[in-house]
Amino acid sequence: MLVSLLSAFALSQAYRTVTAIIATGLQADFGISSQSLGAFAGLFGLSFGVAQLLMGIGMDVYGLRRTVLLSFPLAVVGAALSALAPSYGWLMLGQLLIGVGCAPVFLASTVFISRHFPSERFAFFSGLGMGVGGLGLLFTGTPLAWVVQHWGWRTGFGLLAVLSLLSWLLIAWRVHEPVSAHTTQQTRESWGQAFRRMGALFQLPHTVGILILGMSCYAAFLTLRGLWLGPMLIGRYQFSLVESGNVALLVSLISLFTPAMFGRMDPGPARRRRWLNNFSLLMAALFLLMAFLHHAAANVALILLMGLVSGYSILQYADVRSSYPPELTGRALSLFTMAMFLGVALMQWLTGIVAAWAEGRGIEPYQAVMFSIAAMLATASTAFRFLPSSPLLQTSKA
Repeated sequence: MLVSLLSAFALSQAYRTVTAIIATGLQADFGISSQSLGAFAGLFGLSFGVAQLLMGIGMDVYGLRRTVLLSFPLAVVGAALSALAPSYGWLMLGQLLIGVGCAPVFLASTVFISRHFPSERFAFFSGLGMGVGGLGLLFTGTPLAWVVQHWGWRTGFGLLAVLSLLSWLLIAWRVHEPVSAHTTQQTRESWGQAFRRMGALFQLPHTVGILILGMSCYAAFLTLRGLWLGPMLIGRYQFSLVESGNVALLVSLISLFTPAMFGRMDPGPARRRRWLNNFSLLMAALFLLMAFLHHAAANVALILLMGLVSGYSILQYADVRSSYPPELTGRALSLFTMAMFLGVALMQWLTGIVAAWAEGRGIEPYQAVMFSIAAMLATASTAFRFLPSSPLLQTSKA
């Protein structure tokens, strides 16, 4: 059942990183600017993030299976619409539908693990799930680059639509939630009660720091991998589309294993926040180095190193679970996932604006983009360090 849910998550990963491969094709066909390209990439994260709140409540009220089966067909329709889009506006509508359709798939996998696997293995199984979902990143490397180079970006979206339909059929066939203490003891609540319980999370002082860092860590890596990797390698170093796809494939292959690796290395609640601080600052330093180091081989090496380090973000899910009592865990995970993808949307949109601003002033746009990502990530890490932590974590330290 978990593998079936993860098949949809893998396709979600493909959708959120497809822009890096099709960007040049979109610009050629529709004549869109860097700012419009950033808005296109960010719309997935925006629609995905906004829908998280409804999806998290829907899972508690109606169950994981029904929520995913009702939502994921929107991704199929959105991909088909994107493949046929006659203009940029239709393409944006397709992206909106894809984001909403994919909204429940990773949360469903995470909540499934939380409910049906041992709590002490949560970080490991979440990392393992993230790694399996990373197969979608592999698809948007060399395979999709080859398809796009030979048959165009519309064929790529058509292929994703077919694969999404097959995933939906697999979930309908295989996923049936087992009975657990959570499902037997839970009484169905109204949507109003659900919203009030979600709002209660904001009354806890440690929520702010968690959300600020949550909006930055994954967003930084995905803004590179899902938006700027292809354009930067092609624009800076004249890589071909397939060559840039090869780099994307390598970094995606690395990222298959790093979440599970960091999940296994999880230092526990007492030291986890320090790890999150240190690794997020390390990632910011790598982006800063990439901004000013104009050497093709060195930049590729930095990208691969970022793929290795990026797995640390799985520790944020373990931090969320440790920071809230069991009755709030599902809502907290939902809120965190929403913040994470709103952060993706915000960062991709802002970097599109930064790139357009830099181009207008004769500044190398990719330098400005990487510098801005480093600044946002370092600021979020600093805020997380000094904002309050959960009393539950302070108890564990004692």
